[in-house]
Amino acid sequence: MMLVRPGINKCITISGFGGRALTKETKKCFSLNSCHFKVSACPVYGEDHREIQNTLKKIIDQDINPHVDQWEADGAFPAKEVFKKLGNAGLLGITKPTEYGGSALDFSYSVAANEQLGAVHCGAVPMAIAVQTDMSTPALARAGNDRLKREFLAPSIAGDLVSCLGVSEPGAGSDVASIKTRAERKGDDLIINGQKMWITNGCQADWICLLANTSAGPPHRSKSLMCVPMDTKGITIAKRIDKMGMRSSDTAQIFFEDVRVPADSIIGEEGMGFTYQMQQFQEERMAGIALSLAPMDLIINQTIEYARQRQAFGRSILDNQVVHFTLAELQTEVELLRSLLYRAVESYVAGQDVTELVSMGKLKSGRLVREVSDKCLQFWGGMGFTNEVLVSRMYRDLRLLSIGAGADEVMLGIICKFMGTLPAPAR
Repeated sequence: MMLVRPGINKCITISGFGGRALTKETKKCFSLNSCHFKVSACPVYGEDHREIQNTLKKIIDQDINPHVDQWEADGAFPAKEVFKKLGNAGLLGITKPTEYGGSALDFSYSVAANEQLGAVHCGAVPMAIAVQTDMSTPALARAGNDRLKREFLAPSIAGDLVSCLGVSEPGAGSDVASIKTRAERKGDDLIINGQKMWITNGCQADWICLLANTSAGPPHRSKSLMCVPMDTKGITIAKRIDKMGMRSSDTAQIFFEDVRVPADSIIGEEGMGFTYQMQQFQEERMAGIALSLAPMDLIINQTIEYARQRQAFGRSILDNQVVHFTLAELQTEVELLRSLLYRAVESYVAGQDVTELVSMGKLKSGRLVREVSDKCLQFWGGMGFTNEVLVSRMYRDLRLLSIGAGADEVMLGIICKFMGTLPAPAR
């Protein structure tokens, strides 16, 4: 097939796609692999975005993917070592201020990096990195005082410190307003008591961005975010949580007993922690959507190749219409999700409220990764039920997307609020 635009006569034949040809002009807006067209992000990503992705790809190919299987078997990855390599490459402070070692680029560059991080052959390592870049540090970068930024943000950008985010508790996951951890002022200090649950990076972290109640006021105005060193007296990592997926990411339950920190450890204005955390959630959710795209592309492509080679009843599995039609439908859904993400990112960079779009994307992402991994795994048959193939790992890992950073049901509630269909609270 020859695609030629008026005035452009020279065509380029791309190997790996049946000898078909594309013009240079058309090639700019399409990337190809051995299985299908994939529309690239021409309106959102430019050469600088691609340069960040290429730099990250080299690190993934050389320093991460060759070790993922062992890290998964060990139940942990060396976060300090990996983060230092990323920090040396300038990849942990893409959107952060230059005076603290960042690049001060807009959020679309962070999304481009997260989309590339999806090429890691597990969900755990990309999630741990995203905690550092898009979950524990955005509020600090925007609202923190200079001391906090120099003590916690700058070394996190450099990869010298590992961070974690302490929001969830045993009785308060998606219901952030219900957290019980308290930080009471005593003179010039805060005394912290409580516990946090399901804390990614918690066992390896050097500091925690902690959400705690600092007053007895209304739940949305009584909380503050604060930076707390993890080696502070009174902090106990109660246990490393054994999870069904995300095996190489450490997840901790953490207790705080009379933990004393300076009162100026509070990020920004006291009592604004809930608001700051909701703002962080928007970036966290867009990061999560971006992280989900490459794994879905990858397992669809691997399923195509496996189904093409695998024979049953005298023909390849792929030749069954239900198989190749299902894969076509799944790839279509992935591209629609990609487009929704890019629309949200463009609007966010332009300063618009993207809460509704991001909630829709988060909901769709969490459900689509489950559908893609489940349907693809089915086409692998018995092999899909083993730990020897990537699709089974992604089946376990990606299930978290419908739970973390706001469960599907919370996303539906937010969307309903914007639609005006959510019932009024009972009085």
